[in-house]
Amino acid sequence: MQLTRKQSEALNYLEDNSTNELLFGGAAAGGKSVLGCYWLLKSCLKFPGSRWLMGRSELKTLRESTLNTFFEVAKMQNIKSGSHYSFNQQLMSIRFVNGSEILLKDLFQYPSDPNFDSLGSIELTGVFVDECSQITEKAFNIVKSRIRYKLADFGLIPKILLTSNPSKNFLYTRFYKPFKEKTLPGNMKFIPALLTDNPNVTPHYRENLLQLDLISKERLLFGNWEYDGDKTALMTFDRITDIFSNSHNLGEMFISVDVARFGSDRTVIFVWNGLTVIEIITLEKKSVLDVSNEINRLKNNYNVPMSNIIADEDGVGGGIVDFVGCKGFVNNSMPVEVKGQKQNFSNLKSQCYFELADRINKGEISVKTEDIEVRNLLIQELEQVKRKDIDKDGKLAVIPKEKVKELIGRSPDYSDTLMMRMYFELNPQNEGVSIDLLSTMFH
Repeated sequence: MQLTRKQSEALNYLEDNSTNELLFGGAAAGGKSVLGCYWLLKSCLKFPGSRWLMGRSELKTLRESTLNTFFEVAKMQNIKSGSHYSFNQQLMSIRFVNGSEILLKDLFQYPSDPNFDSLGSIELTGVFVDECSQITEKAFNIVKSRIRYKLADFGLIPKILLTSNPSKNFLYTRFYKPFKEKTLPGNMKFIPALLTDNPNVTPHYRENLLQLDLISKERLLFGNWEYDGDKTALMTFDRITDIFSNSHNLGEMFISVDVARFGSDRTVIFVWNGLTVIEIITLEKKSVLDVSNEINRLKNNYNVPMSNIIADEDGVGGGIVDFVGCKGFVNNSMPVEVKGQKQNFSNLKSQCYFELADRINKGEISVKTEDIEVRNLLIQELEQVKRKDIDKDGKLAVIPKEKVKELIGRSPDYSDTLMMRMYFELNPQNEGVSIDLLSTMFH
């Protein structure tokens, strides 16, 4: 088996004494899976009794794709099943005759197992995650934290190999952007691999990629990490991530609350100083009384006027509004008039999301939090703020919550809490506030 130049470069990093994290990839057919499988195979044979993880977001895809690549790589190296290793389909593990083992794991973050308790107290010698863009940063951090098995015995350091096509998620902010800006830490490496780096790819495969839509072609053929996103999206990825580093836009104190609905266990509360979120509270499985008490505590602690507190009034939220005595936000209510003029939005929620998008794109919203999970959830939710029916004339609207829940597997609680704050910017009683609605957007 002959490695490509890029694969050889990556393997050198995987076998040095300084690189802990390596992202390899970009375009399709750059040899990503082959590299990961070769590294695991070589490591298992070299270090008897070691334990490695081969992971992907879904076990089914791992079994049908990455595992088959492993079998092909083993065959090319004349490593035979039954003689050198055995595959246990029930346990989803590959066991070598020298005692080394590769565990095949599903790394999707299921709502029923948000902390990946299913991984137990497993200890690993090294990790390979294929198509890492499909897992969350929390999954990455957890499996990375498990790399400690027999490292001293083998004279190794913790290493994790990630392979992926371009994606605007934590890989972009953690690897690609610092790589581009030449600020990537010395223990982290990124190797862009393109289709043209792989001499084994047939011309027909390239022709197939050329037939893809523009964005898919930029990602999968040219390995472009800066590809334009969905044209219906109201905010760019960079502007969304900027909210965590924007200058603080301070002013009056506010509180916005997204209340847990029936079938949901999470209530989210944001405390605002002007347009800056200064505290985020997440309450799990709390009663109406408990939530009301927490809002009142924050109100007193930050001296927030009752008229500057707003809570989602739909469903259970109506009880919160009654208990606290704050303003109620009804998502499907009429949009508010601005300077006496009616606005072209389907409802209040859409109006506030368009206003939020405008302010985020202008760098006016700031969120102060060191909680990585909250950051990632908020980024993911804001990426789903898209215009509904972009090709149709009529009132401006965002895609409904039900559709967002289908896309991300949960309710967009954090972005909704951010959105409700815009009510106070749109309210005509707030004199002196600059209003710049996107009322002519897409026309």
